Amino acid sequence: MDILLATPRGFCAGVERAIDIVERALELHGAPLYVRHEIVHNRHVVDDLRRKGAVFIEDLAEAPAGSIVIFSAHGVSRSVRDEAQARGLRIFDATCPLVTKVHVEVARMRTDAREVVMIGHRGHPEAEGTMGQSDSGMHLAETEADVESLQVRDPQRLAYVTQTTLSVDDAATIIGALKRRFPAIVGPKKDDICYATQNRQDAVKQLAAQCDVVIVVGSPNSSNSNRLREVAIQAGRRAWMVDHPDQIEPDWVQSIDTVGVTAGASAPEVVVAAVVARLQALAPGAAVRSMAGIEENVSFPLPKGLARSTQA
Repeated sequence: MDILLATPRGFCAGVERAIDIVERALELHGAPLYVRHEIVHNRHVVDDLRRKGAVFIEDLAEAPAGSIVIFSAHGVSRSVRDEAQARGLRIFDATCPLVTKVHVEVARMRTDAREVVMIGHRGHPEAEGTMGQSDSGMHLAETEADVESLQVRDPQRLAYVTQTTLSVDDAATIIGALKRRFPAIVGPKKDDICYATQNRQDAVKQLAAQCDVVIVVGSPNSSNSNRLREVAIQAGRRAWMVDHPDQIEPDWVQSIDTVGVTAGASAPEVVVAAVVARLQALAPGAAVRSMAGIEENVSFPLPKGLARSTQA
């Protein structure tokens, strides 16, 4: 059996920056410090940072007044920012810059007197944060049925944005439905789905063409990891998502020639290595090779107050 590794896979620049923000804040200010929501949606990352002294909370009321709080990579609503300021919390913002871009787009669209349709997953923190960029004029569309039931004030003054971690194909379907129902709707100048999401989904499509089954490394609450599994299934392959190598069942890889392995943008490479080791234990002698693909070189600076001297 061959083990084929997708390229690219694993951490993106936004995730690396978010983790670095927590680690750098701990280095400079010590424990405890508080992180609102999981910094990224990966159990291994969260557990590691918890061991180092990060305290993960869902409500700002759990953080003592005046303490350091870090906003997760998914972004927060304006009301959360206002609450943090009112309580005198010291904030370091780990919101992915590509999510911040969507927030800026919403503000511009609302200033232009447009209602905004947020294409995203109901209940996901990124969708909630984006919806919370305006007190009114926001609509959430998760499905084509949501589009059909939308009630807007003026179809001529409508715009849309998308969650950054959606399936590219699913987002295109919803956008198409919006344009059919509201021909005057406008979108962002540049697609909101982030480069890393796009690259990893494209890589899975190539991976699926070269293997029998696909294993995605990622935690169950990771949107982009779930989308990778869906992309593999849509490409006609059996696919599973695992958070730990022990979750791999032997019969998944019985009598197959090639198993493809990828990882969501919040999944550490150390877990990918453990998954590969598990596969090699199930199929002794299995060869490991990496698929040709895009080499990413994107990086985002740390916030003021955390930047290292070597950074701009």
